[in-house]
Amino acid sequence: MCRGYRILARRQRCPVGEIDIVARRSGVLAIIEVKARPTHTQAMEAVTRRQQDRLVRAAQWYVASRPALATLALRFDVMSVTPWRPPRHLTDAWRPGLG
Repeated sequence: MCRGYRILARRQRCPVGEIDIVARRSGVLAIIEVKARPTHTQAMEAVTRRQQDRLVRAAQWYVASRPALATLALRFDVMSVTPWRPPRHLTDAWRPGLG
């Protein structure tokens, strides 16, 4: 919220998975996966390809059930939470269908 995002949902459950945070800022809908690990690198590595695919399906379900959000650009971010450090927000961490 400090960066100007409006939080639309936390721990959003749907038939295909769970989204940790759904946030909106301007014309962007951010699907944010939160990982708490001992290091930032471990947190980033914890978001596997399988988990990315699950989040893509969950995001598609979320947007399909809220047509007003369909015009927004969809982005996938990761928030890493490590001990004794502020959380780190990696925007546009991956794109569906690439790499």
